[in-house]
Amino acid sequence: MFHMESPILKPIHQTTVVVGMSGGVDSSVTAALLKEKGYRVIGLFMKNWEEKDENGVCTSEADYQDVVRVCEKLDIPYYSVEFVKEYWDRVFKDFVAEYAKGYTPNPDILCNREIKFHAFLDKAKQFGADFLATGHYCRKITSPDGKHFSLAKGLDAGKDQTYFVYTLNQDILKQVLFPVGDLQKSEVRAIAARLDLATKAKKDSTGICFIGERNFREFLSKYVAAKPGQFKTLAGEIVGRHRGAAFYTPGQRRGLGLGGEGAPWFVVGKDVEKNIVWVERGETHPALFADTLWATEMSWVGDRELKFPMRVKAKIRYRQGDQDCVVKWDGDRLRVDFDVPQRAIAVRQSVVFYEGEVCLGGAIIDQVGQTYYERGQRTGMTFSIDPSREPLEQPIEA
Repeated sequence: MFHMESPILKPIHQTTVVVGMSGGVDSSVTAALLKEKGYRVIGLFMKNWEEKDENGVCTSEADYQDVVRVCEKLDIPYYSVEFVKEYWDRVFKDFVAEYAKGYTPNPDILCNREIKFHAFLDKAKQFGADFLATGHYCRKITSPDGKHFSLAKGLDAGKDQTYFVYTLNQDILKQVLFPVGDLQKSEVRAIAARLDLATKAKKDSTGICFIGERNFREFLSKYVAAKPGQFKTLAGEIVGRHRGAAFYTPGQRRGLGLGGEGAPWFVVGKDVEKNIVWVERGETHPALFADTLWATEMSWVGDRELKFPMRVKAKIRYRQGDQDCVVKWDGDRLRVDFDVPQRAIAVRQSVVFYEGEVCLGGAIIDQVGQTYYERGQRTGMTFSIDPSREPLEQPIEA
């Protein structure tokens, strides 16, 4: 079960832990575990978005009511705080600007860095928090002297969320707790059922951080102007019309509206200035694969000096299995060379590095090396793709 990850200078019953409560089962059980351990627990709900979805529902209102029900059941105080402006300024404007340029950013990573473990952490301190706890599936490992911290994968491999929190540093880690990181999701559900929490059967959220599940293309079109253009093959054949190059991402299959006999169509590239989206048939088309990338905006979790070049494992998307690679400096950027070809590497997504179960940190993908198509390897390409480990779509899908 949950073990305290950091030494406390005062008794547990005098230690205040503010729990970031989203209205989901993970944060609900986080609060319950801490309460059972004897901590002073405060539930804090964060409202970052005001707009209603396409069904006229403001999901934050329903989520807050679930927080209220859970906190009353656990007999802990609860509050709601608003970060609408901070979320817009620090996360959403950047998200929209990146999409307009033709990139595929990951707002969840930026939200964790700028809001959950920055603005929200500061607010938690105003409530007297000794620690901030969240429902993330990851673990904090503390050195014997209590002065150094590592970020490790959650024990439930299918739910591990270190990919989204790789920007945490030593100063932040010493102030946070991840109680469900030692549990399987099934155990979390069982605890919620045992305690009869209102969120015990609530499904997991898979939408954009704090915005929720929506028709993504329709939602994004409110902020990025649609500019219809042509789908073209790499040979220059026009095969259809699209709604705007900004709405498509490498490796995308769904939502293209392209049919006909043969294998499914996939996005293999785009030219935003010319408003062309390049497509080809087949999930293993060589234009989808490359084995080198360059990255910038590095963020390292630990405080030990890393020696380059280093052989580690990495992932370029959340639902991907760890990939063997070599990382080295190339000027002021990192160059990552993978042992095997990687499918649909997307600029402005994150590449996150691992040493065993420990997350070392990550960086933002700045450039992708030549694809196997560009190398002239147009035929005879065979790749073993495990759909359960590497989905065909990006995390955010049009």
